[in-house]
Amino acid sequence: MAACWRSLHQLPDVDVFVVAFQARTQTAFADNLMAGIPCRLLDAQEQQNQALIQQTVREQQPDIVVLCGWLHPPYCKLTTLKALKHTKFIMGMDTPWWGTWKQQLAPLLLRSYLRKIDRVVVTGERSWQYARRLGISTDRIMRGLYGIDYDTWSSLLEKRQQSPWPRSFLFVGRYATVKAIDVLVSAYQEYRTQVSDPWSLTCCGKGDLDRLLVNQAGIKNLGFVQPTDMPTIWQNAGAFIMPSRFDPWPLAIVEAAAAGLPIVCTEVCGSSVEVVRPWYNGLPIADNNISALTAALINIHNCYGDLPVWGARSQQLAAPYSTKAWVKRWRHLLYEVSGNSPDYDAMPTKDLAMSILSR
Repeated sequence: MAACWRSLHQLPDVDVFVVAFQARTQTAFADNLMAGIPCRLLDAQEQQNQALIQQTVREQQPDIVVLCGWLHPPYCKLTTLKALKHTKFIMGMDTPWWGTWKQQLAPLLLRSYLRKIDRVVVTGERSWQYARRLGISTDRIMRGLYGIDYDTWSSLLEKRQQSPWPRSFLFVGRYATVKAIDVLVSAYQEYRTQVSDPWSLTCCGKGDLDRLLVNQAGIKNLGFVQPTDMPTIWQNAGAFIMPSRFDPWPLAIVEAAAAGLPIVCTEVCGSSVEVVRPWYNGLPIADNNISALTAALINIHNCYGDLPVWGARSQQLAAPYSTKAWVKRWRHLLYEVSGNSPDYDAMPTKDLAMSILSR
């Protein structure tokens, strides 16, 4: 997302300012990832400081404020701020529709907040379905909330094809229960007992369940790796694994596809709807199911000769989420919400100021 925000800010007619949480707990992204992006990164105490957040946003005098959903009250209360009464509000949401009782009640609980939202941008089909059930009309919903640094990853497929396809699985994500690290380890170890020449499994991430990766045959835990250090790791992988129990729209799947990798992921991963096609570029499987994941690993192992083709197909499916495509979508949306029409021939200077509130 930093690549997307940076590219949007580089447009001559859009000013971008990002308010976001510092990454110091479940992840360890370096703050310099935001280099070139005007921003305020909030520490743990500042994240709950409503007055500070309001002052920060007011100082930007934004034409448009982009809010990340409805779960952080200091962000949501910006919609009631008198100083922003002429500001347009866009809400992003990646939450999938599962039909739980809480989601059934959401239209009532969120009614007053959603009335102040001018547009809703969703990640894909599952969150689109939820937005409709919240009572948001189709003309106020747009797909394309997230984007990736596609250009960085897309060159890796050609590099990987210059030598024998790697015989290695890769997991990138938090070492947490929702990511099903326990299922991953158990399935991988079972896979090793069923093939004569098992592939290795490389894991990149951080979390409380890193202990499950210790002293496991064939598993290499690299810990948290900064994005700038990831290309070689993506290039040396033969397939990507995401066994989550819950994952609204994991960008790691889209990045893996952009890097030209076949993908094994659970059906609960929201981005699998848009990016993974069974037996075409990957294998969507049931969640919380060791046997299903074991079988998928074996199938990838046995389809070794097809993996370069699967990887090329993955890359095509990831292309719509490139930074360039994302910026084009969002520039059009910003002008639409502001009530203006962009001049694609003569780019004016800084017509729109927007503040993005992110977690």
